[in-house]
Amino acid sequence: MNIPKIGLGTFGSDRFTPEQVAGAVKGAIEHGYRLFDCAAVYGNEDLIGKVFEEAFTENLVKREELFIISKVWNDMHGKGDILLACAKTLKDLRLDYLDIYFVHWPFPNYHAPGCDIDARNPDSRPFFADEFMACWRQMERLVDMGLVKSIGMSNMTIPKLELVLPQCRIKPEFMELELHPAFQQEELFNYCVKNNIKPIGYSPIGSPNRPERDKTPEDIAATELPEILEIAEAHGVHPAVICLKWSVQIGAVPIPFSVNNYKSNFDLTLNTKPLSGDELAKIKKADKNCRLIKGQVFLWEGAGDWHDLWDENGVIAGW
Repeated sequence: MNIPKIGLGTFGSDRFTPEQVAGAVKGAIEHGYRLFDCAAVYGNEDLIGKVFEEAFTENLVKREELFIISKVWNDMHGKGDILLACAKTLKDLRLDYLDIYFVHWPFPNYHAPGCDIDARNPDSRPFFADEFMACWRQMERLVDMGLVKSIGMSNMTIPKLELVLPQCRIKPEFMELELHPAFQQEELFNYCVKNNIKPIGYSPIGSPNRPERDKTPEDIAATELPEILEIAEAHGVHPAVICLKWSVQIGAVPIPFSVNNYKSNFDLTLNTKPLSGDELAKIKKADKNCRLIKGQVFLWEGAGDWHDLWDENGVIAGW
């Protein structure tokens, strides 16, 4: 099964209840969505699983028609833990297999729910390739066992990928990365494509509902870029739709989250006039290199700031 062109994200725990998110999943299935991006840490897989089960029972959709993603959280990277984490996700989602299972973040750093931006877990540490590969070997085993069809990486950088890709027995088929017109990550995007890794873009409209701890005064909203506003007016659609159309047309799979606008996101992205070459070129020039999901709470004691997580100078911080 090919991955659908657009999916529904399910991370809304900072603003919406699990019941609201599950309700959006139900409505999205009825409307035609076939890709759903879940994760254990979102705290709603059990309710989403009930929606999936009901959809199968009512013959609304067959299991093989859905493309379902989940992710192992940072506190389950230890030996044997990934199998347990995957088993719980499958139980909660009421599935026999996942289409993709991601390593959510490339290190075992985690934080208490709702913690302050300056919180530091004393057990957090920098990225180490050997530690990551021990985690990845367990991911490969899940494929061998038939529990997942594909495995992927998320929130990686080129320096990290250059260390681990040559060591993978089963290489990642997919990569989740922050991707929107104000943060296009062209170098990483092209690196993934060159290595036959399909990009899946999270926060494709700029994540207006991201946690408050990730918001800083210098943030730039993709939907407020002058270029996006101009193109949206020309097409007669909301700027968010232009962000989604851009993502689809450059070859990524956007996974916007919404409990209210998922129908228009789907219809207007897939069923309206595509962006022209000139419009795509204009959006490319609008890139502001503005990362919104910074990950400050994953920093280790002694680290500088969030830039240390992203290897921006080509060197993995903390070594």
